[in-house]
Amino acid sequence: MSEIAASITLLTVLFALLAGGVWVGLTLAGVAWFGMQVLSGRPAGDAMALTIWGSSSSWTLTALPLFVWMGEILYRTNLSENMFRGLAPWVERLPGRLLHTNVIGCTIFASVSGSSAATCATVGKMNIPELRRRGYPEMQIIGSLGGPATLGLLIPPSIILIVYGVAADVSIARLFMAGVLPGLLLAALFSGWIMLWALRHPGRVPRADGPSSLAHKLRQSRHLIPVVLLILSVIASIYSGIATATEAAAVGVLGALILSALQGALNWRTFRDALLGATRLYCMIALILAGASFMTLAMGYIGLPRQLAEYVGGLGLSPGMLILVLGLFYILIGCFLDGISTIVLTMAVVLPIIQAAGIDPLWFGIFLVITVETAQITPPVGFNLFVLQGMTGKQITTIGKACAPYFLLMALALTILWFFPAIVTWLPGRM
Repeated sequence: MSEIAASITLLTVLFALLAGGVWVGLTLAGVAWFGMQVLSGRPAGDAMALTIWGSSSSWTLTALPLFVWMGEILYRTNLSENMFRGLAPWVERLPGRLLHTNVIGCTIFASVSGSSAATCATVGKMNIPELRRRGYPEMQIIGSLGGPATLGLLIPPSIILIVYGVAADVSIARLFMAGVLPGLLLAALFSGWIMLWALRHPGRVPRADGPSSLAHKLRQSRHLIPVVLLILSVIASIYSGIATATEAAAVGVLGALILSALQGALNWRTFRDALLGATRLYCMIALILAGASFMTLAMGYIGLPRQLAEYVGGLGLSPGMLILVLGLFYILIGCFLDGISTIVLTMAVVLPIIQAAGIDPLWFGIFLVITVETAQITPPVGFNLFVLQGMTGKQITTIGKACAPYFLLMALALTILWFFPAIVTWLPGRM
């Protein structure tokens, strides 16, 4: 069966299962099982069991539930409210006001977690209730969280950049440096869109409490100290080499528990509710990850990613058209695979193509990560969309519509990086 026919067949099965109300994780596993049994002819039973178990028992994955738990603890104490009290005076003059706290929070937390799902879940647990309570529009709350949460893949430390560096034989330290300015560029574009939307719809943004003097802003900033200290402790534990990302997540949980105890907000009920809330949310995420892991294996057996990459390489395109086609290609397969699996399955074929076209592998690594980021908020299987669905209870189509402007902003960022590659290469060049 050709790659086009295989893609259409798998999409048909995917939409049929989703339309039938099957859980997303089980849908992904079902599509993978169908692909292996029908399109590859290989037995799926043992492979499914081993793959799902291996995905669920990964030590690296342990960081995710810990960061989710940290967000639940912050959500159930005054720390999240204090963060708003500290940030509000500084953003109240910006159009969009407190919506910018989603962008700021995701940008900061992205440098802690390295995971878009953890960034989305943690910042969402803190910010969504506060923004709702203040009367901000639901669509803007969702969009300003779903888009910026993808920065967890780009701003170092980033697991996906490590995987690319190993696969493409590019310095991981230089990749980390290369991701800083594009990450800040994306954050600026996200905030710029929020300001543009607010200027066009001034009546939909809640009024500010009133102008604040510099002295008032500085006084209110003291409320940020606990959260900033917590974040700095996590970042410092990673960059000093004291702890891995998973161990740093444990540091974050311990710090959140200590801060909530010092505030007098820690008791058996809040501890239990935070633990159960994190368990529920992570179980939803873990089921999707398990299904995606099995689908990755199935795609490897079918050979679909490799076939599509080889097809692209045989088109004989100019560098600009090649980048455009590769971008569309990675967005397409990102609807089925997680970012790390996408890189692992395709890099052996794609890397010689981009090197032959004279494209810098360092620049391409950042391009690739941003492209994979767009797949996190692209239906039907955008991972951040499902995380947001679990937290808000909204339909996936509603969440996808709310995140659509941020998809376009990431496409704009890729265009800017193509015409101004120094945004990627300047910092690594100074190492």
